[in-house]
Amino acid sequence: MSTPTPANETPRSPIGKVVFASLIGTAVEWYDFFLFGSAAALVFGEVFFGQIGGTTGTLYAFMTYALGFAARPLGGIVFGHFGDKVGRKTMLIVSLLMMGLATFAIGLLPTYAAIGVAAPILLVLCRLVQGFAVGGEWGGAVLMAAEHGDPERRGFWTSWPQAGVPLGNLMATGVLWVLAAVQSDADFLAWGWRVPFLLSAVLVLIGLWVRLTLTESPVFQEAKDELVDKQTEAQLPLMEVLRTYPREVLIAMGMRLAENISYYIFTVVVITYVTTYLEMDKGPVLRALLIGSAIQFFVIPAVGALSDRVGRRPIYLAGAVGVGVWTFVFFNLVDSRSDGQILLAVVVGLILHSLMYAPQSAFFSELFGTSVRYTGASVGYQLASVFAGALAPIIALKLLGDVSDGNTFAVGVYVAIASALTVVAVLLAKETRGSSLRHDRVLDKV
Repeated sequence: MSTPTPANETPRSPIGKVVFASLIGTAVEWYDFFLFGSAAALVFGEVFFGQIGGTTGTLYAFMTYALGFAARPLGGIVFGHFGDKVGRKTMLIVSLLMMGLATFAIGLLPTYAAIGVAAPILLVLCRLVQGFAVGGEWGGAVLMAAEHGDPERRGFWTSWPQAGVPLGNLMATGVLWVLAAVQSDADFLAWGWRVPFLLSAVLVLIGLWVRLTLTESPVFQEAKDELVDKQTEAQLPLMEVLRTYPREVLIAMGMRLAENISYYIFTVVVITYVTTYLEMDKGPVLRALLIGSAIQFFVIPAVGALSDRVGRRPIYLAGAVGVGVWTFVFFNLVDSRSDGQILLAVVVGLILHSLMYAPQSAFFSELFGTSVRYTGASVGYQLASVFAGALAPIIALKLLGDVSDGNTFAVGVYVAIASALTVVAVLLAKETRGSSLRHDRVLDKV
């Protein structure tokens, strides 16, 4: 029997239900997003870019992939604006619907052979919608968990939406791996790649069903009520963030660099490197990503809980330094062509990445005040993705160079530079563990 909510207390959903809704919705959206990345590495160069094929066709596919990141800051701004003015819950539902429709549409697109240049144009449009939706998803999912949970365990609660990322990758890679195991390369190229895109419709329906039953964030509702009591309205959230929290936005962007770049090296670039540069079958690397994502799914909440005990900064610093060093080892292991060493490279890389990604959601939530938290966290997070994750596959492919002799050392230097910048950003940030979310520089000025 549930306990009635006191008259003076904002109604709230149980934290377990909020966390599950954030997790399942985030997993669905990232399943869709990562599916595109894997398909870009495996088939899109041939299917949507005509007779180009080879590494050039894959490069074009990665450019299309990068466009999704370019749309993410705009999604973060738009969803953040309405998330800070209307509410977190509504924006989560809209973002999930947009992502689901765009992904399902990709599964139905005609190929270049069927309609010519219109095929990649339609692919680009769908990718832009995907990026726009993901730009709004992360902030809402994380804030619902952060603002419903208690400060002492915020790192743990907010790490579960982060765990939705490896879960989404796990589902996407799992479906591709099964299809690769039961289909010939010709069948996969002809029609098999469409199956996981069409399956996303089922996952979206499940995510919507869960999210529709949530209550609004109590912290957001209290801040909104305070504005009403003061007989004023919130200003444009983006302008308030830039006026009031510019340092925090830059810190968040810097903290994202090593985390975002290393992740796409370990999960997307590695597929192209193994299949194109090493000319190996895609099965071993997909299996390694499958196992690595499964392990990361459990590591992230554990690291999130640890950040509640020892702080966000020391764990984040360990992860930033770790990926900077490991990238050099990563490619040496992959170059062995050994299934076991490829697995080791991916698993350790994703564990080191988790040291940054797990505390990141709580860290970013705690940087910004309630009335602009959705916008601030989203803008800092998504702007960095344009310079980090969007360009990582393209830069890495350019640095690797000729397929006969991939320059993996140059890619290692690239990640090491990003790691150094992230270390600086973390050192400039204040420790936020256990702080209250009921703070707001914007409301203090009203």
